[in-house]
Amino acid sequence: MIDLYFWPTPNGYKIALFLEEVGLDYRIVPVDIGAGDQFKPEFLAFSPNNRMPAIIDHAPADGGEPVTVFESGAILVYLAEKIGRFLPTEVRARKQVMEWLFWQMGGFGPMLGQNHHFTRYAPEKIPYAIDRYTREAERLYGVLDRRLEGREFIAGEYSIADIACYPWAAIHEWHYIDLVNYPNVRRWHDAIKARPAAERAWVAGEQCKRPDSFDDKAREVLFGIPSKK
Repeated sequence: MIDLYFWPTPNGYKIALFLEEVGLDYRIVPVDIGAGDQFKPEFLAFSPNNRMPAIIDHAPADGGEPVTVFESGAILVYLAEKIGRFLPTEVRARKQVMEWLFWQMGGFGPMLGQNHHFTRYAPEKIPYAIDRYTREAERLYGVLDRRLEGREFIAGEYSIADIACYPWAAIHEWHYIDLVNYPNVRRWHDAIKARPAAERAWVAGEQCKRPDSFDDKAREVLFGIPSKK
């Protein structure tokens, strides 16, 4: 059994999607990031960066005590190695998957998150920041589109690279991205969206009710923006 510490964000959905793909038993433990659950001592004990997702694997491969893992990329690698799926063992194929997994972790995620912040959540509109991260989103979608030219999936076969990238692409409207301009990404996106595991993952995530907008208290918790007095 896997305990998945989760909130319905792209990073959370990465892990739910993987678990649904492989059929591992898991339960969702909600981490309401707007309420500050990520700062609770019991969560920080195994996720010291106060970020979800994180997991507790109660049946690790070595048969020992439960294993905890934080950081979504590390979780995907851990689970892929545990199950023996979606991460090749052949040197060159594995290298490609790891490159694109780290591309997502370092760019196609953090930069899109900055896009969200400055276009949607920041208390004041800063034109330079909005332009900076809008252009960066367009650049990253262009990188992905070129990579998918002539390929069904990012590294050829469906892998944790696709699982990591898809939940961010699934909210492309948030990035003010029209997939008409990125036809290879649109084809890839639609193919993953049609997978039964993707549908199950999103249904599972619906048990956590994420607000449509954040109040002042949630902004203070998430972004360090002082509440209005």
